[in-house]
Amino acid sequence: MSHEIHEHDVLVIGAGGAGLRAAIEASALGVSVGLVSKSLLGKAHTVMAEGGMAASLGNTDDRDDWKMHFRDTIRGGKMMGNWKMVEIFAKEAPDRVNELEEWGALFDRTEDGRIAQRNFGGHRYPRLAHVGDRTGLEMIRTLQNHGIHQGVDIYMECTIVELLMDGDRIAGAFGYWRESGKFVIFKAKAVILATGGVGKCYRFTSNSWECTGDGQALAYRAGASLVGMEFVQFHPTGMIWPPSVRGVLVTEGVRGDGGILKNNLGERFMFNYIPEMFAAETADTVEEASRWLEKDPNARRPPELLTRDVVARSIRAERLAGRGSPHGGAFLDIASQRSPEYIKRKLPSMYHQFKHLGNLDITKEPMEVGPTCHYIMGGVLVDPETAGSDVPGLYSAGEAAGGLHGANRLGGNSLTDLIVFGRRAGQYAAEYAKSLKSSIKISDAQLKQVEKVAIAPFEDSGKENPYQVFQDLQSCMELNSGIVRVKSELETCLVELEKLKERAAKVKVEGNRHFNSGWHYALDLRNLLTVSEAISLSALHREESRGGHTREDFPDSTEKFEKVITIVKEKGGKMTWKHEPKSEMPEELKELLA
Repeated sequence: MSHEIHEHDVLVIGAGGAGLRAAIEASALGVSVGLVSKSLLGKAHTVMAEGGMAASLGNTDDRDDWKMHFRDTIRGGKMMGNWKMVEIFAKEAPDRVNELEEWGALFDRTEDGRIAQRNFGGHRYPRLAHVGDRTGLEMIRTLQNHGIHQGVDIYMECTIVELLMDGDRIAGAFGYWRESGKFVIFKAKAVILATGGVGKCYRFTSNSWECTGDGQALAYRAGASLVGMEFVQFHPTGMIWPPSVRGVLVTEGVRGDGGILKNNLGERFMFNYIPEMFAAETADTVEEASRWLEKDPNARRPPELLTRDVVARSIRAERLAGRGSPHGGAFLDIASQRSPEYIKRKLPSMYHQFKHLGNLDITKEPMEVGPTCHYIMGGVLVDPETAGSDVPGLYSAGEAAGGLHGANRLGGNSLTDLIVFGRRAGQYAAEYAKSLKSSIKISDAQLKQVEKVAIAPFEDSGKENPYQVFQDLQSCMELNSGIVRVKSELETCLVELEKLKERAAKVKVEGNRHFNSGWHYALDLRNLLTVSEAISLSALHREESRGGHTREDFPDSTEKFEKVITIVKEKGGKMTWKHEPKSEMPEELKELLA
């Protein structure tokens, strides 16, 4: 117990939108709160979210309401979203967005001064409140400015290695300072996981370096269940050329503001991927459906704004048909649709970053884009009301939690998810911490075991290079458990992951713990291997195609699998899976889907 120790009622791991909102709420309820950030405060992956946050404010189209948002989210998630979570989300989203405005968020405005809303894929009405194409950055700025006055203790550049337990309940977390390598112990009655996604499992990803599945893996090793891990979203428009901007996301706002997708023949191909039934279900009117099927470029809502899974698979189909761009994607063209002044005003970040980083002027030439790993719909299994896991004292919110988005997330729903369920996680974690009468106890044996795991890469006699194992893991997932999957490749992936686990156990790190990036990679590998196995195992046993999960050997969605969710849990040192029946949706909510 000679390590640095900090004690709080509630410990929040992750300082993005969900973590900040959770910390603000918990602190407002009068408990001691610690906020751990893997990077510097303000550098969370949330800042990369560009297009906007979805809420049925009805400012641009007064026909919109929470019921329509509920309908779009359930249908966009291919009927797999937890209906209670979606109901809470759709009802509370407007209040959370208005709350951000009260705290100082500077949204774009309508002519009469209300928050402006834009079209986005899968949303029937213009629903995304936005700040140009820098909405996530504005969210973080607002939450930070508000949160630093709430008495929250902030611990930056700190990586959590393991959650600590007191029997079967949470007791805190064990981590290290990235700069010095010194260990630190956080004692806490409740822990909130808000660590984001798993994108670094894949070679092409829009995710930042922090997104190594920490929250999902930490929860799994603590005994919590994971749900829906097979559902990984590949955003259709990530930059694939030039190399200097590879993986950088091209916001859906580019398509929402008029950008169109073309193949190497100059054809606007998305009209070819709208089956008659899909057009009838998705379009606002019969007239709009007819325009889509007739390939009318003047359709009110362009086919480029179909759900992300549809657009991503369409780009892939064009590439396989030999009509792809030179580097294996498609061309996203807004230059021919909008004036340079309009593009610079509405999409300033897009214009400046590609101009300066890639020497590409999007006001004059198209972007070369393709599917890139963007988001995981699966995560920690949580209670819809409380955001609590099945481990006492452990909560989760944001991308680290599963259930809300089902099989496919609609663009813009992620930012609102952060503030809706970040708030709930903070509220119920604080109430749980207040309810505990006994003190938290952490055994010396547990601490010694975690420390042993943390320093093993320095003491191991193996010769594996952590960077090479990291790259081989990404290649394995890209080839065998990527955007399109088949049984044989998934089985191969699981076999290869076992081999990679053995190699990861033999990783050798040179030098000392002082800002040793090789050591950081070695510890991140534990989490990446865990979530990669969860993704592949869940994908193997869902024998259908649905949303972000596409099985080439089972191309259709089936009623059988629509009724079950995939649960992954640790038992006896091994990862186990089961299909569990979904809870039945009430009749009054079913009627909204008709």
